[in-house]
Amino acid sequence: MTRRGSWRIGTRLFVAQVIVLLAISISAGLVASAIGPRLFHEHLIEAGEKETSPQFSHIEAAFESANIISLSIGLVIALAAALMITWYLARRFSTPLTDLTDTATRLSSGDLSARATAAGGVPEFALLATSLNDMAERLENTEATRRRLLSNLAHEMRTPVATLNAYLEGVSDGVLTWDDDTRHVLERQAERLTRLARDLDDVSRAEEGRVSLDLSVHSLQTLIESSVSQFGPQFESKSVQLSVQVSAGLVRVDPQRFAQILANLLNNALRHTPRGGIVSITADRSADDISVAVSDNGEGMTSEELGQAFERFYRGSTARAEDKNGSGIGLTISRALAEAHGGTLTATSGGRGCGATFTLSLPSPHTTSSLRGSESLGTRHPHRTHGSTR
Repeated sequence: MTRRGSWRIGTRLFVAQVIVLLAISISAGLVASAIGPRLFHEHLIEAGEKETSPQFSHIEAAFESANIISLSIGLVIALAAALMITWYLARRFSTPLTDLTDTATRLSSGDLSARATAAGGVPEFALLATSLNDMAERLENTEATRRRLLSNLAHEMRTPVATLNAYLEGVSDGVLTWDDDTRHVLERQAERLTRLARDLDDVSRAEEGRVSLDLSVHSLQTLIESSVSQFGPQFESKSVQLSVQVSAGLVRVDPQRFAQILANLLNNALRHTPRGGIVSITADRSADDISVAVSDNGEGMTSEELGQAFERFYRGSTARAEDKNGSGIGLTISRALAEAHGGTLTATSGGRGCGATFTLSLPSPHTTSSLRGSESLGTRHPHRTHGSTR
């Protein structure tokens, strides 16, 4: 037998409505029985009937009988109709609510694939189901990202840790001697682990909105020229031409974070552009935003690679072959920093051999009054330039 405390909401709603309807029926019957005959008696007297006449008591008895029968039939019909409507509404509320409860229970138990249907056509429940499904989808994506992050992190740490262990065991066993070459290898692997930990901290802060921004209005041309000047020797050593076409204009950014984004994009373009290639920086301005595009005529990307370009630890085959020390999250950090400024960072490519273009879009100075990172809870980090990914 089902205990009352475990009744579903539909059952409790139905029972509550039954009690209310019974109370209404009993109240109506009592009121009609108490007031109806008295009023009818007064009307008979006003109509000229004598209380002593033989018809008077017969008329009153007939009225009471007719009143009780008609009232009883009416109340039974009304009660039956009300109960049917209550049963229908209770089921209509109970079914989607039960589905929502079951979905929430499955989610809480770890089944992130659970989704609510919210059948029944109740708008409020449909909205609640949509919100619950959106939350479930975000949780599922977050869990997938977490698992991928742990897997990629283990992969990225495996090589430097293995190298450190091998060299330390070699030195301990006397197979290797402690000289400058050994010390250089160990320092390089330790530095790689340190950079990986630092990059992970940066990308986590940026994606969670905890990165601090020191926003101010600057000349876009000055910011770009300052960043480009630091890359002159690198481009010259690889015989890659760097073209800059930026008109004067103002942009409201954190100059160090902007330089960090641009440095990642330039590093990325240089890594994937062959000798004799060209990397160009152009800027466009509209009424609401400013776009800075870094384009190259290098190896390009497929549609699948475009979809993975901003994922943590993703690096194309060329990047893995040429830069074994890169952490593979430079573009991830850059996109998070762009979003912290209220902007976007997107990638386009015509395919293999067609080069690639990364476009940074930032709001114009008059539209940047409220930015996610302008008031951060995090601690400001010194400016650091990260290796780019692709």
